[in-house]
Amino acid sequence: MNLRLMALGLSAAFVALVSVSPATYAQQAAPANCPPEGFWGGFTKGCPQRQSAVPSDIVAMMAALPEKAYATPKSVRRVLVLGRAAGWVHTSIPLAAKMVEYLGDKTGAWMTTITYDAADINAENLKKYDAVFLASTTGEFLNDPNDKAVSEARKKALLDFIKNGKGIAGIHAATDCYHATIKPSTPGGVPTLSGTWPEFNEAIGGFFKFHWVYPTLIRVKIDDPTSPLNAMFSPKGYDIVDETYTFAQDSFTRKRVHVLTSVNYDKMSAEDKAKEPAATKRTDGDYAISYIQRVGQGRVFYESHGHDEKIYFSRPFIEHMLAGIQYAIGDLPADDSPSAK
Repeated sequence: MNLRLMALGLSAAFVALVSVSPATYAQQAAPANCPPEGFWGGFTKGCPQRQSAVPSDIVAMMAALPEKAYATPKSVRRVLVLGRAAGWVHTSIPLAAKMVEYLGDKTGAWMTTITYDAADINAENLKKYDAVFLASTTGEFLNDPNDKAVSEARKKALLDFIKNGKGIAGIHAATDCYHATIKPSTPGGVPTLSGTWPEFNEAIGGFFKFHWVYPTLIRVKIDDPTSPLNAMFSPKGYDIVDETYTFAQDSFTRKRVHVLTSVNYDKMSAEDKAKEPAATKRTDGDYAISYIQRVGQGRVFYESHGHDEKIYFSRPFIEHMLAGIQYAIGDLPADDSPSAK
């Protein structure tokens, strides 16, 4: 994989240029043989997860870390990073986890615990934390396939956590969870996209349905230039090539979330627009990339990008994550009213 990412400064655009082989597409088959130490290079399904990032990636990410937090913590803050992926596994997960850890360490904004064990999502353990960061979790990431009661208890604990005033921050595949595609019952029918845990689907803002593949250049629009979570971007937006997720039509709505950034769909070529499957194509041309929302008494921040390790070498991207996590914790106030009334 060869990617060049240029950060154009704290308030300027950033551009990612990517060249990868088709083998890294989400449509690839699971490898026949999984290395015992875990899968490396792109992403896969069915192999054990690596829990350590490439040292050179960590060095490059650390060079992009900002010097200070956007807001002074109101108290000692603690963030729990969950990196368990029960579906497709992204190799950027350990780097995303380290990003959260080193951001907290360098800026003093929070202390971090990293786990790949869904059992750590329980009511008692969550009392220690102010926010949970979902690092490209996929599939039914909280489920114990052998114990439905345990699965339901974990799911309840996470929902209670956010509803009672804490925060959730998610990156990339945190929305590729708890959803299914139901095949049409008749030939030529349209498949149905459905969330399988509606409360979480709504809390995280939507569920995955499609992403443009490499090397699609995405022009990003800044929907709220006044938000402190967008202070690192030029109001004119930025360009990026990563794996840009989109959401099922009925799962995402501006009537629920406050959109920070989105795909500048008007500037996308007709050819690229046509790559989206017609059967499940959004009819509104509305493709949010990052957003925030209130859930009960708590707060949620989500950012669609973060698939490729090189994205974590961009200071504007990392600063966006810093601001988003501080919002989720409750230290950085921001307008989180729905973008559409």
